[in-house]
Amino acid sequence: TFRRGDAPGADDDELLARHRAGDGDAFAQMYRAHAPAVYRRLTRILGPIPARDDLTQDVFLALYSALPRFRGEAKLSTLVHRIAINKAYEYLRRQSRRPALLVECAFFDELLSAGATPEGQACTREELARVFACLARIKPKKRIALLLRLVDGLSFEEIGELVGASPEAVAKRV
Repeated sequence: TFRRGDAPGADDDELLARHRAGDGDAFAQMYRAHAPAVYRRLTRILGPIPARDDLTQDVFLALYSALPRFRGEAKLSTLVHRIAINKAYEYLRRQSRRPALLVECAFFDELLSAGATPEGQACTREELARVFACLARIKPKKRIALLLRLVDGLSFEEIGELVGASPEAVAKRV
């Protein structure tokens, strides 16, 4: 389950079969097909934090370890995004135990529209900083469900599949 714009270009079933047959390039192709979508999902959940690169790598290390046990009952993309959400959840839980750090507004530059005026960009930076400060106060499971619903536009059923919860539980979190 992923947004329509996140669809990988290569056929996942073929890549999975090639990987299982020992083709060393198949996993690299899986990475190239899914890494941009994983990075975008991590950005939407966590914000433009420096740890996104490391977390993206962690997602694919976990995927590599999970593939021998993957029975194919779900799409490979669902597995990839479920792992990404689990990594985001783990990160948020670890961060909640640490004192909050103030984030400089310039940190949000990559989320700004290039065509906006300097004043518009400054206002947007400040708004983004406030939004992420508010999101930081929401418990990780609720934050993830909320963002998957509001930002990614996923249904409660789709979110439930990704987070391992019933649609009813997801609705309560949102």
